[in-house]
Formats: sequence, structure tokens, C-alpha cells
Amino acid sequence: ECARYVAWMMGAAKGYAIKIVNPGGLESWGFGKNVHSIDDEVPNFCITPREIMRGLVKVNKMLNLPHSIHLHTNNLGIPGNYATTIDTMKCLEDLATDGKPVAHITHLQFSSFAGDDWRSMRSGAEEISKYINNHSHMTFDMGQITFTDTTTMTADGPFEYTLYQLSGHKWVNSDVETETSGGIIPFHYKRSNAVNATQWSIGLELALLIEDPWKMFLTTDHPNAGPFFDYPKIIAWLISKKARMATLKKCNKKAQKKSLLPSIEREFSLYNIAVVTRAGTAKALGLKNKGHLGVGADADVAIYNINPEKIDTARKYKTVRKAFANAAYTIKDGKVVAKDGEILQQVDGRTIWLDVQTAEQVKIDEELKRRFREYWTIEYDNYPVSDHYVKVSDPIAIKADV
Repeated sequence: ECARYVAWMMGAAKGYAIKIVNPGGLESWGFGKNVHSIDDEVPNFCITPREIMRGLVKVNKMLNLPHSIHLHTNNLGIPGNYATTIDTMKCLEDLATDGKPVAHITHLQFSSFAGDDWRSMRSGAEEISKYINNHSHMTFDMGQITFTDTTTMTADGPFEYTLYQLSGHKWVNSDVETETSGGIIPFHYKRSNAVNATQWSIGLELALLIEDPWKMFLTTDHPNAGPFFDYPKIIAWLISKKARMATLKKCNKKAQKKSLLPSIEREFSLYNIAVVTRAGTAKALGLKNKGHLGVGADADVAIYNINPEKIDTARKYKTVRKAFANAAYTIKDGKVVAKDGEILQQVDGRTIWLDVQTAEQVKIDEELKRRFREYWTIEYDNYPVSDHYVKVSDPIAIKADV
């Protein structure tokens, strides 16, 4: 029943993967509570985060979805949460039976804090990366912060409330007829702030300490940790220790002392950058026509005016950053859409979604109609995203095992 409901929801939302945010915590938030470990019971539901995560991994397999479950961990953004993250990874180990990842932890930086409180907060990247380097059942992305104004928006209502208490900024939460408990808070990440500077260091530490670039991808969790157009800055930090140290020297002194970056010599190659920004993400998502230049690949290509055979990318990181900020050519579906930063034409992007086929679909539809009448003000027929809202629909047909 759960698998068929997820399949229906995938089609209704024109979705691509199962995203689990603070498993169990959001339902607890409806009662003014939260969960603080993967074995805490959700109020009134007699289920734990561990059971939710393991159950949805099994559902993901039953439905034959191309991407693993997408996981926003419990205790996100709380000092000491690296231990929860390791517990989360351990609890899914035995479910990886075919050598493929069973889960993807998103914006890992926010889930890699050590310490007992904000004063003692430090990086847990060393402990996290050690575990990841010895296991292959999960993938991750950075959630790298950049020092800028941003707007945090997440389905993790309890975390947004915590952020409101810490910052005192304007706060909006919503928990009425939603599948989660979203919140929005404007935020500014400052180099002078010890916590923010430590967060900046943690994201880079994770990317540099995790040895296999096919496990760890470049993101800012746009817009939560920073805007996606700051990727060129992050690329410069990854390819050049000189660039990292130049920024670290401008950061809070306490954060400088706690940072692991001075001890890390690794510098990414442009090949590594291609993996963490294109090839790795396409593979993790199960998009066989993306992330490579092979026969049959979609003609989505970015060409940059930089020759690694002629310059030392680590020393000339500013040149690299400038090149990545303005692609010489951007090609979408075989059409040149931009040249040297100037837009030449608009090409409507495709909405890729999963059309999951299950048995007894009529039976689950009738049950859902009854539930909608009992619990929602929205009618069953009005809930799904209508086809006319999807300009270029690109469904992937999936045959489920249920």
C-alpha cells in the first residue's frame, strides 16, 4: 500500500525521487515537538525515523526508481549532529545488496557538526569522511555555504524555528494541508561569525577528505547555503589550496584555529570538477543520457575558455573562477543558447518525471479519493499537477514490482 501511494504521489507531483526531510520530525512538529535520534518514536504514530528510512529504501527498490532515496537528516544544523548522521548511514548498510547506493544525504555540511553547543561547535568532517571512505552504499552533496545574503527555505519546520531563535530574523512557517512543514527565513552568512566560518570550512573539508569524487557532489543547497551562481567560487576553492587559504585568513580567528583546511593538501583537477558537477550527479540520478559526451548523450554542453595544459589551475585560480563564471558557449539540446555570457535564444527545458506503473491502480485511486474526502479541503482530482502546467513534459516510464 505504501509503495502504491508513493507511486501515485510521484505522478501527481510530477516528481522524480523520494525526498525524506527530518524523518519523523515534521510530523512531531505538528504537536510542537521534534525527534532527536533515529530511534525516537514519533508522537501518536508508533514509528521511528529508523523505520521510516528503512521502509522507504525498500519502497524505492519495489518501485524500481532510478535514484536512491534523497535524505535530509535528523538534527540538521545542531551541534553534535555528525553522530546522528553516522547512525543514519549505519542503519541503511544492510539494505545495499546489489552494490548500488540506497540513499543520498543532501547538503551534508549541515549534518556534520561536532561539539556540545554553539560555543564548542566544530567540524565533524573527519569522522564523517572516514566512514564514507570505507562504505559505498550512499552518495552525498556538499551544501557549501558562501558568504552572502540568502534566503533559507526548507521543509524542516523545526530547523527553521531554531534558525529564527538564533538570528531573530523574520520567520514564516506553514504546516496546514502540506506534506511537510516548510519555513522561510532570510539569512546572512558572515566571515566574522565563528559558526558560519566553521560551516564554510566543513563543506570544503568534506569534499576534499572524501576520496571518491563519484560519491560527493558540488551544491550550495540553493538558496539555503548560497546561490548556485557562486559555483565558480567553490570550484576555485576546490582546485586551489591557495584560494582556500586566502579566504580562510579573512575568517573569524576561532574558526581559523578549528579548521582542518590548513592540513589538507588535496587540489581537485578539472576532471574532478566535471565529475562533481556533471557526471557524478547524472549517474546518481540514473540519467543515462546526461553527464557524458558519449554516443546518444543529450547535447547539453558547456564550453569554457580555459586550457589546463597551458596554465596551472591551482596557482591561477582567479582565471579559472572567471572562466567558469561565463561559459564561452552554452549548448542546450544541441542549440547554442548563450555565448560569452550573452543569451542568444530561449530553449524551454524539459520536466523529467517518473510515470510509475503499479498493479491495482484503480483500487488505490478509490482509496485515495475516500481519504481526500475525509481529511482534505482539496478534492482528489484537483491535487495533481495538471499536464498543462508542464510545458515540455519528459516522463520516464517505470514498471514497478507491486
